[in-house]
Amino acid sequence: MSILPPVPPAPIPLPSTSAEVVRFDRMELGQILSIYGRMVAAGEWRDYAISALRDVAIFSVFRRTAEVPLYRIEKRPKLRQKQGAYAVIGEGGQVLRRGHDLVAVLRVFDRKLIRPIE
Repeated sequence: MSILPPVPPAPIPLPSTSAEVVRFDRMELGQILSIYGRMVAAGEWRDYAISALRDVAIFSVFRRTAEVPLYRIEKRPKLRQKQGAYAVIGEGGQVLRRGHDLVAVLRVFDRKLIRPIE
């Protein structure tokens, strides 16, 4: 009489959602976190959140944790051929800058880093 070892259950296949969800890649996230770090050092921003949805990836920036986002940095690949995949959207929903190049779109924050000496 031989006892066979228990057979492990077959792994449950996960749905392939990676193709359906839009995300920031490593280079894009590095550029966004670079400006985020400078704004935190300047005392302007305090918190962030990242959302990866079916048609858009969003990096939201907050002054305080319990508020609505000050800015949203969005990546919408479907707009790549038209207005550009990247956009910076203000607190009231107005599009501050949109374009094909993330670095150029993030330059909208350079004005906020320049302060007069008091």
